Amino acid sequence: MDLGTRVGVDPDGAATVGEHQVLLDASGATRLFGRIVENVAKVLQGNQEAIRLSVTCLVAGGHLLVEDVPGVGKTSLGKALSASVSCRHRRIQFTSDLLPSDVTGACVFDVAKTSFEFRPGPIFANIVLGDEINRTPPKTQSALLESMEERQVTVDGNTYKLPDPFMVIATQNPIEHEGTFPLPLSQLDRFLLRIQIGYPDVESEAEMLEKHGVREPLETLQPVATPEDVIALAARARRVHISPLMQRYIVQIANATRVHPAVALGMSPRAALALQRAARAWALLEGREFVAPDDVKAMAPSVIGHRLRLRGAAGLGRSPVRAVLDEVLGQVPVPDLPISHS
Repeated sequence: MDLGTRVGVDPDGAATVGEHQVLLDASGATRLFGRIVENVAKVLQGNQEAIRLSVTCLVAGGHLLVEDVPGVGKTSLGKALSASVSCRHRRIQFTSDLLPSDVTGACVFDVAKTSFEFRPGPIFANIVLGDEINRTPPKTQSALLESMEERQVTVDGNTYKLPDPFMVIATQNPIEHEGTFPLPLSQLDRFLLRIQIGYPDVESEAEMLEKHGVREPLETLQPVATPEDVIALAARARRVHISPLMQRYIVQIANATRVHPAVALGMSPRAALALQRAARAWALLEGREFVAPDDVKAMAPSVIGHRLRLRGAAGLGRSPVRAVLDEVLGQVPVPDLPISHS
């Protein structure tokens, strides 16, 4: 697919590129969703929750931040997700000397044409894997802000649209590691989800040694979806029903974070919208056409955790944030949904 092509979506969940149209009903969307999850799992053993969350982020049309210690499979997760969709994907290794133009591209003087010509950078892809994003200075980190929020890049006063679908998968090591630059809140807010992979259990790690010892699974991984499929999945996810009661539930969670005594900065309205988007996609993965309270609770830690700022010493580490979230979710009354969800 041409990088400049914009994929259209009609209200019935059909993605259209030229004359090609992908139609997905709810059950077909769930099956396709599951195939992508299973394909990624061929590379990453013993991390089913991280895989499901990463595919949910793709279907929700968001960006993913994977934070964990080195060696647990952050980059492998990003590569496997990219390889599972037959679209253009690029990898950027963030370093301390990386320049913004190395990400977005730059205007270069063409001697033959005696004019400046824009040379697109690696950000012009469907899925962009940014490795160790917190090892590059804030100036280069900020080069991603416009592209992640507005799906476009502005260079020398000219604006260039990014392709559909477009997703940034960024990895970072914990900020206590040397040589890292903590991401500012404005940058963190552009990521729909932040997840951790964690260490696999004994059986999964033994299986990994067996599979990776003979051949790298990424080398033989075949795509199971097209860009049109991803767009159609995203359209179907947006049509998942969410009742006014569930929307009020999300707003009450947001308000509870804002008044919690340990929280200096709670959920913004944009964070509430992000939670709704993620919950819809998770419900689709679970095979339902409506959002239930469990969908909101399942997505809350990954959607909200990196958007909260705690007061004083309470803000050190990630465990206090999870404790505050657990307390908030336990305090907010869960709505009683009617039996019928149409």
